[in-house]
Amino acid sequence: MSLLMDPLSARPPTESTGRIVIMAVLGVDGCRLGWVGVRWDEDATEVVVAPTIAELVAAAGDVAAVAIDIPIGLPTAEPRTAEKLARRQLPGRASTVFNAPARAVLDQPDYHAANSANRAALGLGLSKQTWYLVPKIRDVHEWLTTRPTVPVVEAHPEVCFAAMNGAVLVDGKTTAAGEAHRRRLLADHGLAVEAHARRGVAVDDVLDAAATAWTARRLLLGQAERLPPEPRDQLSPAIWC
Repeated sequence: MSLLMDPLSARPPTESTGRIVIMAVLGVDGCRLGWVGVRWDEDATEVVVAPTIAELVAAAGDVAAVAIDIPIGLPTAEPRTAEKLARRQLPGRASTVFNAPARAVLDQPDYHAANSANRAALGLGLSKQTWYLVPKIRDVHEWLTTRPTVPVVEAHPEVCFAAMNGAVLVDGKTTAAGEAHRRRLLADHGLAVEAHARRGVAVDDVLDAAATAWTARRLLLGQAERLPPEPRDQLSPAIWC
């Protein structure tokens, strides 16, 4: 299945009864150890941790779609529209959305060179927060060149949770109220996940990965929203929820 396949063509099969057969999906978020994934199969979930995205996906086993909280489809000449639209979905929380770096940034040896390359390509400086994400962006970029056989999309957990809730979540994810709200939303949408702190993985990392798993399943069902909406038959560059 090509990265540019029509996600609507990836809808799950149905049984003779007409019941949709729910296939496993994988939601992914970054963590200190590398990557944490939530594999969602029917009503069961499994938390998987690995240092690289390739190892994580391999450890998750057979899945029908992957959603990752990392920029996919980097710009070369102008900033992406996806971030602008995602920020509009998050009034009061727009600062949680970072601009995707220019493709040329991946080849730079340090922040100074990367900042210069980003300005030359996009007319924008590169935030330190985005620079710290570059190793993970590069990891996913290189993995995608191996042509994964399932659809892979970019998702932003705060946008996912806002879509689940019908409104932006005002409490931060590391606060007690914010964590409780996110757990409740996931449970309300049938996604019960064992989210607890473990070495190199914070609770909010697991909850964010679960939120992107929700989007991966929506992608299979043809229900996911694309930012920007068109061209819908291209999975990237876009943020899905």
